[in-house]
This record gives sequence, C-alpha cells and structure tokens, in this order.
Amino acid sequence: MGLLEDCQALFGTLGLYEVLGVSQTAPEAHLRRGYYQKSLKVHPDRAPGDPLATAKFQTLGKVYAVLTDAQQRALYDQQGTVVEDSESSTDGGGDREWSQYWRALFPQITVQDIVDFEGTYVGSTEERTDLLRLYGECRGDMDRIAEGALCGSHEDEPRIRGLLQEAVDRGELPALRAFTHESGKKKARRKRKAKREAEECERMRKEMKLREEEEEEGDLSAVVRSKAVSREAAFSSMISSLEEKYCHKKPAAAAKKKPSKKHHQFKLKSNNNFEENV
Repeated sequence: MGLLEDCQALFGTLGLYEVLGVSQTAPEAHLRRGYYQKSLKVHPDRAPGDPLATAKFQTLGKVYAVLTDAQQRALYDQQGTVVEDSESSTDGGGDREWSQYWRALFPQITVQDIVDFEGTYVGSTEERTDLLRLYGECRGDMDRIAEGALCGSHEDEPRIRGLLQEAVDRGELPALRAFTHESGKKKARRKRKAKREAEECERMRKEMKLREEEEEEGDLSAVVRSKAVSREAAFSSMISSLEEKYCHKKPAAAAKKKPSKKHHQFKLKSNNNFEENV
C-alpha cells in the first residue's frame, strides 16, 4: 500500500494534515507540534498494548517528512498525491529507519518526559482547545473523543466530559445528540473496553519483566557453566601432570627365552647316551 492508503487504514483518513491534526495552511512550527503530540500517542514505547503502534509511528514519520518538504507539500496540496520512495521525503529511500529519524528530531522520550508533559498539558488551555476540536471532528461521539484525547485515560473521562459539557452550556459547542443523550450501555461498553486494555497492558508488562529476568538468569547460568568447565579442564590438566611426574609405570618382566631347536636336539642325545650306559 501507498502512504495515503496506510493513513486510511491506520488513522481513518486519507488526509495528511488530518493525520497530524493540523490545518492545510499550518506553518512548519504547527506541523512539528502536531507531529510531536501524535508521536507521543502512537510511539511503541507509549502504546505497548497497540499491535499497530510501530506501523502507525512509521507512517506518521513519512507524513511529517512529506509535509515538511516544500516540493512534496506543494504537489500534495495541488494534486492530492504523494511521490512514493522520493529521496526528498525519505532522505535515503524506503529502507529508512524512521525511529532514528524521529530520535534525530527529538530527544529520546523517557517515562519522566511523558510525566512532565502530562503535567503541563492536562488542564491547560492547549488541552481544552484540542478537546473542543475533537468534539466537532467526532460529532460528539465520546468513544472517538476518548480515543483521540491526548494524555487521556478512562479515569479522565468525567473531567473531559465535564469540560465539554461546560462548553456546550456556554454555547461554545453545539449540543450534539450523540453527546447529550449517550446511553448507559454505551458508557458501560467503553468502561469494559478500557478495563480489558488495562489488563492486557498489565499482562504484557509482567511478561516483559519475566522475559528480562529469564534472560538475566540465563546469562548468569551460562557464566557459571563456563567457569565450571574451565575449572574441570584445569583440574584434569593438573592430574595429568601429577601422574606423569610421580606415577612412572614399571617395565614389563622379560619374557622367558624359548630354547632353540639345536639345544633341544643336544638334550635329547645326552639322554640317549645316558640310557645306553645304564
């Protein structure tokens, strides 16, 4: 599939600007901000429970590369097409490692970076603007709003719903029926889904920890076995040296010489002479 098809399959839209959550006239600074925010959400380190996280992250990098290239962006704006495998958009071809490109654009994200970002983003004017925009794009559907909310979890839903309801009461947002008349069953399904995802993430976390422990244990066992083999070889060498030095073998007893045929004849003749004399 091409880039646009990948965007449709992974992000539900053919629009590159929609993938980044920015307008078509957005300056590069807004593109960078949108890319950064979306990367935080789809990066494999940030979404370990999403099997498509790596594909989303790679596609996101390609989208950003196209829109930050003047020629590629102009072509896309005019014709709605993307030149695949262009050096201007991939900087080296289709085999480019997009995670390395992302690391070059931004420092490596740590858990503390995420915590710090959430601390400044949650409850900010920026978050409120993003949520109001999501409300319109999702037509008041809380399922989609919850999925698109940055740094949001099921525990944040009452806060997010309260913020949107306040905007509706003030007239800033239209009172969409999907939002104002959401059924209890729909809310319950969303809650169950969030619980399953949390349990799956916890299960994966435990499995990863167990694998790490097994790898560490395996490495230690290999070292112990290696040392044991070395000690055994050294011991065998020492025993061989002692045997060679102190345990000389006695020479074998000389074999009894068999009498010759001539000696046998002489003995027989002597016996005959003795018998005659007698």
